[in-house]
Amino acid sequence: MGKLDGLGGDKVFYYFEEICKIPHGSENEMALSNYIVAFAKERGLYCRQDEHYNVFIKKAGSKGYEEAAHIILQGHIDMVCEKNAGTEVDFLSDPIAIYVEDNFIHAKGTTLGADDGIAAAYMLTLLDDDTLAHPPIEAIFTVEEEIGMGGARAFDTFDVEGKRFLNMDTEEEGVLLSGCAGGRRARVYLPAERKESPLGNKAYQLSVRGLKGGHSGADIHLQRANANRLLGRILYMLKENTDFSLASVDGGNMDNAICREAEAIVLLTPKKEETVRELLAKIEKKLQEEYNATEPSITITMEALKEDVFKVLTEDTKNKLIHILLLLPYGVQTMSMEMKGLVESSSNIGIVKTTAEHIYFDNALRSSVESRKELISQKIHTVAALCGARVEEVNDYPGWRFNPDSSLLKLFADTYRETYGREAEISAIHAGLECGLFSEKISGLDMVSIGPEMYDVHTPDERLSVSSAIRVWEFLKEVLKQMNH
Repeated sequence: MGKLDGLGGDKVFYYFEEICKIPHGSENEMALSNYIVAFAKERGLYCRQDEHYNVFIKKAGSKGYEEAAHIILQGHIDMVCEKNAGTEVDFLSDPIAIYVEDNFIHAKGTTLGADDGIAAAYMLTLLDDDTLAHPPIEAIFTVEEEIGMGGARAFDTFDVEGKRFLNMDTEEEGVLLSGCAGGRRARVYLPAERKESPLGNKAYQLSVRGLKGGHSGADIHLQRANANRLLGRILYMLKENTDFSLASVDGGNMDNAICREAEAIVLLTPKKEETVRELLAKIEKKLQEEYNATEPSITITMEALKEDVFKVLTEDTKNKLIHILLLLPYGVQTMSMEMKGLVESSSNIGIVKTTAEHIYFDNALRSSVESRKELISQKIHTVAALCGARVEEVNDYPGWRFNPDSSLLKLFADTYRETYGREAEISAIHAGLECGLFSEKISGLDMVSIGPEMYDVHTPDERLSVSSAIRVWEFLKEVLKQMNH
């Protein structure tokens, strides 16, 4: 008896639960990819798995639809692996522990992976059901979307025939996405110069906790705090008020997630401990007041470490680290003047890590205007140059430009109106979708993106609406039924 049995939606939730049983974080998609290949072979479907573990499956059109134009269905099978502090899970081997509560599917203390496991579940259900009316289907299951769209970037389209393309990586029901931001990753490397720890100093772990986090594209406009940025502010205020040494700074696990937790190892003389604790309490109160509408649970803690710390960063490196944390672009940079309410460009300081040789800072840049993306990049390079650091940029990907004359968009909008008696919202998203890369690979693609309601993706609070997932499934079946030409 599955935990999602009896929810409806044909076999959508059966396949979603199957997906949750198989570990599939980014760069760990092989097992799920092999499951999908075995699924296709069992049903005698054309199937191709590439060396990156992308999977491509074809299914003939149903009776009366054999000669209709093909529809490409696409979603990614990797997920962001985030967990709450104290949650014991090995994302490389453990299943996602799912449960249902008040119409929502949740995971216990971790991300759920509805982004984008629900798309894979929709596609598997369509490929499995021979009673549905549909045109020839070409299903593309991509990998590594969450870490730079490596799967879509590597996918070979030599055997793809369709020109109609449906991406299912949208997180809001009733919205027909018809455009997205492009993006880039930028890592700043600051050399970690060290010295001997001062005699008589004691080590403490200074932590920022309690933040909501979120998707660095879809949630960036909500003005949530970033733990990496807050830690930089805290360290700056400490530096202005007392002497301390800094051994390390670490925060975040994904550059495309707003950092929820960050920590620093600081060294103090024992006589300064109480003064620093009082100062941290004042800073905590100040930040709670500043973010009272968006981050009501900010906490700053300082705990003494049992083990000794023998090396600390030099004063120069410490100061440069703090300056970088304060100066790197973070949050919304510009709003679109063409589409009301749409973020045009943003940047996120997703990860800060201290290694033996460097402190590195991972940034996710996004913009629907290429020149704005370049400006953010220039700012990051400038900060790095001023602080004696260097920058490496990777995974640049294009945006997807809105096409007001899209016939596929019209079909989806008309079907939505006829089905629900109201208009769908036609919008663009300030997040990277694989649509931009596929539009470069396949000329003349007509594209739309849809999906069910899900909330707080990329965080352990991620949840998927059961009723919304069912409605989107029924809507998808109705649209496919209309594609008989």
